[in-house]
Amino acid sequence: MARIDYIDDPNAPKANSVVPSVSVVVRDDQGRVLLIHKVDNDLWALPGGGHDIGETITDTVVREVREETGVDVEVVRLVGTYTNPKHVMAYDDGEVRQQFSLCFEAAVVGGEPREDGVETKAVRWVDPNEIENLNMHPSMRLRLTHALDLSRSKPYLG
Repeated sequence: MARIDYIDDPNAPKANSVVPSVSVVVRDDQGRVLLIHKVDNDLWALPGGGHDIGETITDTVVREVREETGVDVEVVRLVGTYTNPKHVMAYDDGEVRQQFSLCFEAAVVGGEPREDGVETKAVRWVDPNEIENLNMHPSMRLRLTHALDLSRSKPYLG
């Protein structure tokens, strides 16, 4: 299913849904960040996805990273909350979802990176200095900036 992301766009369609979701910053022992190249919007992003009934939010983190990347993780900390009502995602089935994402940092505990062929067309460890050269939505850049800023002592609340 294709999607278009809108942020601070007065011509964006009105939201008709909210789905709690997670995004996850995973770093390897070399400090590289695990990123995915998404099928639905053709952008680089953090792994993540929707929260399912019956899961804890940390279960969602572990499941989504494993599904999208093949990497097993454990949650380390909350990076922040991202609930900007001016950021909506319009899907080709008519759903227009308001952003509602909790971003976590997680540590690798196993697995090997691989694409799933459904949601991800590439999975890659990326040096933080290379991230600015990737085609990425501003909301993902914001989460990465917050996660990589070692001077931040508290989660972002927005």
